[in-house]
Amino acid sequence: MARVRYGARTGAEIAAARAAGSKLPDIWSTGVVALWESDPDAVAAVLPPPLKPAERPLVRANISKVDLPGYPLGAGSVAVAAVHDGHEGWYPLVMPMTHERALTGGREVFGEPKKLGEVTVEREGLVVRAVLARHGIAFVEVRGAVDGTLPLPEPTTKLDFYFKFLPAVDGEGFDGDPVLIHCTRHEKVRRLERITGDVVLRESVYDPVADLPVLRLIEITLGEKTSDQRGRAVERVSADALLPYIHQRYDDPQQILDGPPEGSVR
Repeated sequence: MARVRYGARTGAEIAAARAAGSKLPDIWSTGVVALWESDPDAVAAVLPPPLKPAERPLVRANISKVDLPGYPLGAGSVAVAAVHDGHEGWYPLVMPMTHERALTGGREVFGEPKKLGEVTVEREGLVVRAVLARHGIAFVEVRGAVDGTLPLPEPTTKLDFYFKFLPAVDGEGFDGDPVLIHCTRHEKVRRLERITGDVVLRESVYDPVADLPVLRLIEITLGEKTSDQRGRAVERVSADALLPYIHQRYDDPQQILDGPPEGSVR
């Protein structure tokens, strides 16, 4: 009988796939990072417990093109500074990706709030423009001009916070308690330039980052970097405390309550 492709893989095939994934070369991205101070009350309002606001109400937008083997990837995020159990890091609110493949591992394994979107990074001479867009709305646009080269930072370790959960089958809460994930990234930079410019936040009901206004622009940079990431489940969190924030993950929160009509087959 011919191989049934939906059939079970052998142990050797699973081990080979795991080994291949652990031997990836450095993958470099070219991207813009904008950092600003926002309204402290707004930043605090988007943080589900047990996350707490950092000392400064910082917001960070990353907009990058990634040199993945075989196809380029656009990847972005908008995150706010946060603290958990004495650990300082970032809580991403939205992470637009241009390919389905980039969504799967991030959402299912780490609990990242990834969504399909459009990501643009353009440079013409000294002029730079970077955009995150979804549903035809460029909800974040960073624009400016290169204003000099910056010293390369030492390799650094950065921390992101995610919540991993499954909405309940019956539409009531979650299937099991959600898990808070610490995702650690080891980052190396090989080129870094300063950008003089501005950040434009446009109104979007799907991606309302305009609620985190730019009160003081701290810096905009353009750089080339590579990083790896490792996740760790640190604690179960209160389902009741997280439920009011579940809409952050979905364009239409009602969709998690959409079940098949009784007797139907999907």
